[in-house]
Amino acid sequence: MSRPTPGPFHAARNGPQPGPRAGAARPADIRCAVCGTSSRQTRFRPMPPEGAPDLDLRPGEPLRSTMAAWLQQCPHCGYVAPEIAHAHPAAIEAVGTAPFRALIADSTHPPLSRRFLAYAYVLEETGALHAAAEATLQAAWAADDARKPDLARAWRGDAVALWRAGPPLDAEQTVRVVDALRRAEAFDDAANTAGQLAASHPPEAVAGVIALEQRLIALEDSGRHTVASALPPPSRRPHASHGSIARRSTGPGLWERLRRLWRRS
Repeated sequence: MSRPTPGPFHAARNGPQPGPRAGAARPADIRCAVCGTSSRQTRFRPMPPEGAPDLDLRPGEPLRSTMAAWLQQCPHCGYVAPEIAHAHPAAIEAVGTAPFRALIADSTHPPLSRRFLAYAYVLEETGALHAAAEATLQAAWAADDARKPDLARAWRGDAVALWRAGPPLDAEQTVRVVDALRRAEAFDDAANTAGQLAASHPPEAVAGVIALEQRLIALEDSGRHTVASALPPPSRRPHASHGSIARRSTGPGLWERLRRLWRRS
């Protein structure tokens, strides 16, 4: 069986990427790759976001409000993935463990957060630490929406730990670590990490974002801010931007592409 992809998190950046057709497909009977039970599931086909993403790259609306549709979950064994018809062998083992069972049954956590945390656990067990960090951050987004700030802060801290435990981070990923630390109110760590990145002479767009992060950290501002706060304002509203710019390429980095987008006339 193939290793699970980040699913709706193709570039592990800012949630689902736009497919050829927006919106959800019709429900279909899907056989769970872990337990073999069939259930009615819908494969999510996201629409392009139009609003500016947050500094941690949570997408803007209308995609922002569709998180409940990003993952499938088997109603029998609890396995969670973008498509439960596929599973890494390690994922099959992970679903049967006591920690996984406890996680999906924890009623003190918002239901949507539990789903993302369960997916993060599976990814971590397969060794996909950066993807697990993304899923954990998305659990924090769900906690934000559920008005559970303590949980959101804790899960941002967990996401940072997973990012740091994985392969070396590039400048763009490090910006997101800084934002997660700031949102988690770990201001000293955020300031140190931001300072190290700024001293490395990152690309112009990254430097602009990290300069904003440093100002916010100095103010001990742990609130949500968007990419539009760090980049030049557009002369017109961008359209369907973040699906394409989030994908990795051999060209300019993500923040540079965002900067160009916001300057476009």
